[in-house]
Parts: sequence; structure tokens; C-alpha cells
Amino acid sequence: MTRSILAGIAALGLVLAVPSGTATAQARPTPSQQPIMVGADSAEQTPAGFALRGRAEVLQGDNRLRADAIQGVSTGGAISQVTASGNVYYVTPTETIRGDRAVYTVSDTTIVVTGDVILTQGRNVLTGGRLVYNIDTGAARMEGASGTTGTRIQGVFYPQGTRD
Repeated sequence: MTRSILAGIAALGLVLAVPSGTATAQARPTPSQQPIMVGADSAEQTPAGFALRGRAEVLQGDNRLRADAIQGVSTGGAISQVTASGNVYYVTPTETIRGDRAVYTVSDTTIVVTGDVILTQGRNVLTGGRLVYNIDTGAARMEGASGTTGTRIQGVFYPQGTRD
């Protein structure tokens, strides 16, 4: 059973993979080529895939998915969807996304974060009820909370070159 859990977690590397930018003199390996590290208070194989519970964390390269619980769903032997719930954080070298729940769909490389969402990029902050974030492109779309009258997105943006 441990081998099956580890195989499922290894497939989770797709969640944290971000394509590399332009080549530099000293090329860094892409995140998907780096080791996957996991941590949780418990892990188990489930009929649909795997589950990490209690301070669940998956790291690969410079990217991190952290939540109270992380579940992966397998389709045809590969991870097709990952759901993180409770105190969700998805962190890349340039963004931090916080929410109550996140669903990552491997086929379209998007993560949908819901519930008091906060997106930060440097000092810039955007808040709302639902964020759709493309892991490959970094494109983000924030929406107000659905079903709540008058809820709007809010943000603070600093022009480049300004100081505190």
C-alpha cells in the first residue's frame, strides 16, 4: 500500500510543475524534474487515489501546496484532479494564493481557489471569493463571492519603483 501511495504522490508532481522561462547561462531544472517531498500527519490509499491529512504539504522545486487535507483522484492510473481543503496555500516564487478550498485539474492546468481568497504578488494584493489560476501561464481571474449581494473584489497595487 505504501508503494501505491508513493506512486500517487509522485504523479502529484504535475500539480506543482511550472514551465521554465528562457534559458540562462546556468539552466535550472524544471520543477517537474525535481524530487517531490510530502509531509502529513497521515497518508492513505483511497479507492479513488490517495489522501494526505493533518498539515498536508507537497513540495516540488520552489512550489508548495499546503492544506489541512489533500486528496488526489486517479483516472487511468494517473492523477487527474487534486483537492486541497482547509487553510489552503499555493505558493510559487512570485505568487501566494490563500483560500479555504482548491481544486486543481491536471488536464487544463488550472487551480480554482474559493472562500476568502487572497492573491499576493510582491506587495500587490487582490481579494475575492473565487480565483481561477493557470499554473502554466500565471494568468489569474478573480471573482467576487457568488451568492453574496454586493461582494466585490478588492485590491491594492503598487507601481514599480514606489517604496513603503
